[in-house]
Amino acid sequence: MMEIFGNLAMGFGVALTFTNIMYCFIGVMLGTLIGVLPGIGPIATISMLLPATFVLPPVSALIMLAGIYYGAQYGGSTTAILVNLPGEVSSVVTCLDGYQMARQGNAGKALGISALSSFFAGTVATFLIAGFAPPLAELALKFGPADYFSLMVLGLIAAVVLAHGSLIKAIAMILLGLLLGLIGTDVNSGVARYNLGMPELIDGVGIGVVAMGVFGFAEIIRNLEQGEKREVFTKSIHGLLPNWSDIKQASLPTLRGTTLGAMLGILPGGGPVLGAFSAYTLEKKLAKDPSRFGKGAIEGVAAPESANNAAAQTSFIPLLTLGIPSNPVMALMIGAMIIHGIQPGPQIMTAKPELFWGMIASMWVGNFLLVVLNLPLIGLWVKLLSVQYRFLYPAILVFCCIGVYSINNATMDVYLTALFGLIGYVFIKLDCEPAPLLLGFVLGPMMEENLRRALLLSRGDPAVFFTRPISATLLVIAGLLLVIVFAPSISKKREEAFQEPPPV
Repeated sequence: MMEIFGNLAMGFGVALTFTNIMYCFIGVMLGTLIGVLPGIGPIATISMLLPATFVLPPVSALIMLAGIYYGAQYGGSTTAILVNLPGEVSSVVTCLDGYQMARQGNAGKALGISALSSFFAGTVATFLIAGFAPPLAELALKFGPADYFSLMVLGLIAAVVLAHGSLIKAIAMILLGLLLGLIGTDVNSGVARYNLGMPELIDGVGIGVVAMGVFGFAEIIRNLEQGEKREVFTKSIHGLLPNWSDIKQASLPTLRGTTLGAMLGILPGGGPVLGAFSAYTLEKKLAKDPSRFGKGAIEGVAAPESANNAAAQTSFIPLLTLGIPSNPVMALMIGAMIIHGIQPGPQIMTAKPELFWGMIASMWVGNFLLVVLNLPLIGLWVKLLSVQYRFLYPAILVFCCIGVYSINNATMDVYLTALFGLIGYVFIKLDCEPAPLLLGFVLGPMMEENLRRALLLSRGDPAVFFTRPISATLLVIAGLLLVIVFAPSISKKREEAFQEPPPV
């Protein structure tokens, strides 16, 4: 315990330097902004800003990118409450009761509860990262190539299970991502593969290109298609600090949402989204009068908001300890680490302790900044919401294109992003969630490398995956997960958990 406090003291020493506070501030401000504005989420924003991090110190770059991610969870709730339009997918459930509270003249109370429950969840989740990350990293040091391969198999299967909609479509997305990850040069032989004879694809397709296309451009097309039908409740924003009665009513839902979100955030897939949906469903089942939900129940704001923020922060645990991304944003964080010459995995804690603990400490700083900034700046976010989307999207597109081009200074990347944008729009129309695709794309090359290493060490004997205890355990869990999820009763429960809330 004393060692953790010593490490946290070192982390705060890193996080509280003027430079890192400034980049944390920039990250959470940008995160809130893109959470408020529909049409561009943290995935597209982080992809766009990856080139800008080249010139930053590694710690400052990762602190800023992390701030964008958890800041977006805060911003998404503002749009959900005031416009009934979730800025983030994880804020879909907040629309149900948050918007009704705004219509009843309680917009300020809804925004206040949302900010406070998010702050509490973020603070608790950061404690969990500080407590659980060191022992997990120590365990991960015992992993060999076969164990890592099995862990990634388990991760991809969990991502399929936790993805929205059809299991078959989720599996198809994973496989498509794995295939896209094979494009480029074979590591062992040095031969170009699946590049269609184009020299621009010899190094493969960039993660920024895929992420910006399927999450950024595709979302812009969908928003343009939906039109400008929205009503912003701005006249009733007062009393942002909830009274004691409101806090008492929201306290238990916040605790339950934080616990549920923190556990689900570690799992591969849409942790914040699943956390928010599950927390809302749980509160509705525990409520003495479930009919209040959907009509302005304060628990319907506190529970999902605390769950999605807790999940957003605990998703850093597998990234920092195992080097495995639990969602598309964490996949981009791996890209940022590699750009700075940092090999993701358990060795970060010993090789770069100032980066590891500095990032953890910066999350407390970021959560504090979000509460201090968000409530006073509600007026600014409201003004932004009143700007028509047709005036915003050209600027968003230009910044996206500049971001993509500047990664490799390649025009081909811009064309590929536009192509993936069209593909992403087709995915939206077919109800295919693109998150498993990005996870498959990032994990595919890592899986291939560990598979080859494991087989080289075992002289081609595939039994190595079943004779190593850690690997065998992970594969058994993956197999059980597949069997369980295809059971009719479980499959039905899964569909209910991801049921889209009806429009209010």
